[in-house]
Amino acid sequence: MQASTSLTFEVKRRAPELIAPATPTPREVKLLSDIDDQKGFRYVLPIIQFHHRNPKMGNKNPASVIREALAKVLVFYYPLAGRLKEGPGEKLMVDCTGEGVLFIEAEADVTLEQFGKTLHPPFPCVEKLICIPSYRGILGSPLVYIQVTRLLCGGFIFTSGINHTICDAVGNAQFLIALGEMAQGALEPSVLPVWQRELLYARDPPHVTFPHPEYDDVVNTKDNHIFAVNEMADKSFFFGPTEMSALRRFVPEHLERCTTFEVLTACLWRCRTIALEPSPEEDMRLIFPINARDKFNPPIPVGYYGNCIVLPCVVSKARDLINKPLGHALELVKKAKSSVTEEYVRSTADLMVVKGRAQYKFDSTFVVSNLSRVGFNKVNFGWGESIYAGLAKDDKDIPGVFSNCMPSTNEQGELGIVVIVGLPLPAMEKFVKQLKRILIPGPFSKI
Repeated sequence: MQASTSLTFEVKRRAPELIAPATPTPREVKLLSDIDDQKGFRYVLPIIQFHHRNPKMGNKNPASVIREALAKVLVFYYPLAGRLKEGPGEKLMVDCTGEGVLFIEAEADVTLEQFGKTLHPPFPCVEKLICIPSYRGILGSPLVYIQVTRLLCGGFIFTSGINHTICDAVGNAQFLIALGEMAQGALEPSVLPVWQRELLYARDPPHVTFPHPEYDDVVNTKDNHIFAVNEMADKSFFFGPTEMSALRRFVPEHLERCTTFEVLTACLWRCRTIALEPSPEEDMRLIFPINARDKFNPPIPVGYYGNCIVLPCVVSKARDLINKPLGHALELVKKAKSSVTEEYVRSTADLMVVKGRAQYKFDSTFVVSNLSRVGFNKVNFGWGESIYAGLAKDDKDIPGVFSNCMPSTNEQGELGIVVIVGLPLPAMEKFVKQLKRILIPGPFSKI
């Protein structure tokens, strides 16, 4: 478990630049899909990656290498160099102007070693390491923000932010991997980008065939469990083989064929509910984004970098989550996950037209995203793969709602998943206590 550190340092930024494609690109307007342009995706997703110094790279400046590669990769991903505009019915489209993406080179008076033996969020001074604007306006703004911060030890920190309407986490990682390949001298990405947003347009006429509680108005009136930033505590929790083995002791026999993400999500949801002490009759909601690329026939093309995720939502009375064993939450998660089909995705796209670019609701809601396999940790600019890659920070507008599962290692070098959880301090203490009762076997452990 790791809380925020007291480490402080200064970052000296150079003037922001707009990096345009290296050669002329098509001047056109490209519509987003009806999965892309829902209101809940109209923000920038901040990713952070830490890289060691590599003696084989000599005195090369990583910022210069990445800047040059960025211009080259944008020839292939030229819509990212454009700007969003909005049409009738709040329909988003990309004006492929070639204006470029925002890039900042920076230097920090700190070494990688000063961040500690293991790199787990939340990270100190993270606002100095990212160049994403704090305002929420997305029209007419750059679609990509990149900062490369060189460190005293010769390592560097790479942060990026891509507008979520343009791509999901899989597409985001695909672009960054391509950027790394170009930085290493490739003439084109190994996976060529595919736009084809028409694959996920709503049907005509739209036909909503599934219930979508993720977009329903929440009826709780007592407490919506949306917190103020100044009362929050953020901690990260590592789940390696030992911790997952401890969790699986509580999985009932008929649910044993569950994934790590399923059992971890169910556990986090239950522990968080216990910590918040809601009214017994309150509806507690869980949303977990699902990559639906493999649900289609014919398949979504390899290289498609648009949003191909849906947000299944499960609801349980607080008393059931708290008093029933883990199998109750786990069964809900598995059932919702198995309901995601091609028809479910098309129903979601149709709902965006019927309900007007609906926003998924945050009241009494916990959102758990699985970023452990999307590939952010595979990005290599020539200095080797990152030693940590994942979400840079929590969303300050809705703190404590999102938890993200990211690949990481512990001090013993074991590979596992790190999860950052945000809760008000009194609730965090109860959350930690409950989690310890589960993970540390003993006569008093129960779930």
